[in-house]
Amino acid sequence: MSAHTVATARRTAPASWTALRRFLALDAVVSGGNGLAYLAFSGPLGDLLGVGRSTLLELGAVLTVFGLAVGLLATRPQPSRTAVRAVIDINLGWTALSVLAMELWFEPSTAGYVWIPLQAGTVALFAVLQFTTLRRIPA
Repeated sequence: MSAHTVATARRTAPASWTALRRFLALDAVVSGGNGLAYLAFSGPLGDLLGVGRSTLLELGAVLTVFGLAVGLLATRPQPSRTAVRAVIDINLGWTALSVLAMELWFEPSTAGYVWIPLQAGTVALFAVLQFTTLRRIPA
């Protein structure tokens, strides 16, 4: 590496790590918040979305644990690249499974047909933001 490349890496790395940690933290808040809402209001939300109560309870538990794990990762000054890649992969998997579940397994209401793609798109956006930010951080 040239001296210029090293100097550029030193200037950009802290800002990039900060941005990555912020995107992870936002992901944690949104995922954990959805998880807690699904746990606390699985009956009414299930009726509103046309998704079974037990399904929302299970998703709520998974999202709450995921949100806690991503939140913990976001507290690290330089989160593990492997762990961040795992979060990105999980987010992409969630996005695909949300759309598939809506079409293949769930019988969503009109609100469900709006909510499910909306939350899938939000999760996909987190994955894109996390991926592009991680790529900007020098190895």
